Amino acid sequence: MSSRRNRLEVIYDILKAISKDNRKIRKTHILYKANLSHSLLEEYLDELIEKEFIDKISDSGKTTYELTQKGFDYLKEYKKIIDFIDSFGLD
Repeated sequence: MSSRRNRLEVIYDILKAISKDNRKIRKTHILYKANLSHSLLEEYLDELIEKEFIDKISDSGKTTYELTQKGFDYLKEYKKIIDFIDSFGLD
């Protein structure tokens, strides 16, 4: 069986990395925590910004990312779904 993550799992990993400690995070940290290539991360970040799951903040030449309320809501609901699926032991 393949251990590749699907698209929703990747999005969850990115949002979870950003949400840690409820803080702003730099792209490099997201890259490592979500275990993605730079090009893939760029694609996902662009989409998540466009869909208003995250905000891109530029301050004093540094760019960071933070979750929007929509991003927090997605994480919460996704976790509920995963917990529900896991409760049946069919993962």
